[in-house]
Amino acid sequence: MCVPGCHEAIVQRMRLDRRNLFRRGAMVAAAAAATTVCGTLALPARAAGPISFSKVVDLTHALGPDFPTFFGKPQLEIEVLNTYAEHKFNMKKWTIVEHTGTHLDTPFHFSADGASADEIPVEQLVVPLVVVDIAARAEGDADAQLTPDDIKAWEAANGPIPQGACVAMHSGWAAQLMTPKFRNVDAQGTMHFPGFHLEAAQLLMTERQVGGIAVDTLSLDFGKSPDFAVHYAWLPSGRWGIECIAGLDQVPAKGATLVVGGPKIVGATGGPSRVLALV
Repeated sequence: MCVPGCHEAIVQRMRLDRRNLFRRGAMVAAAAAATTVCGTLALPARAAGPISFSKVVDLTHALGPDFPTFFGKPQLEIEVLNTYAEHKFNMKKWTIVEHTGTHLDTPFHFSADGASADEIPVEQLVVPLVVVDIAARAEGDADAQLTPDDIKAWEAANGPIPQGACVAMHSGWAAQLMTPKFRNVDAQGTMHFPGFHLEAAQLLMTERQVGGIAVDTLSLDFGKSPDFAVHYAWLPSGRWGIECIAGLDQVPAKGATLVVGGPKIVGATGGPSRVLALV
């Protein structure tokens, strides 16, 4: 169940901090706007040529009504409309919040006029996958964040981040999915789980040609973030994010191709997605 006052407290924090957030992110947003056309990021296409792979890894958690959510309350209801026994076919009705399970965050999610799910060019959803592993640090620090130093260390070991790539944070948090530690709420109602540091997001926006970021936790921002700083900087720039990604321990640090099967629903701010890695 949701911690009492959880939703209201977060909304109030967002209202109080929003003005300062926009000031702090103004320079980043201005730089990103120079490469954005009609809410869609003008990223270079990946190099032409065939994609070679030997296996497909499913990076998607199975989604059910009991899947953990950021606000704590269930965000999926399933109603049986028809059964094979009675009607000779099966059909169900879903009532779902867009940001549930392994899901896509679109630019529209945290901006007034960014690209919605149906407006993201499909070529921006099949991209090189970069996996930055901070699991060892996160094991001892639930508030760990992926930092610019982590990105630079990855590049020192693996070479430049490919253009248009998705940079994924592997914190090991997916292993905690159906346990209380996944949300990890303390006595004061604050969550504790890893996420991207704002400075890492800014580095990827201004100095690298990255199109998406992904996390194996409930939010692009770390759990105790008071202001959704990464969301407000990253998504309005025309880039997308994936939350609650699975299976990052089954893919290499570099060389895989990410395929994001996001929803193509008009005006959607995101939605549950089938996410695959071609390895």
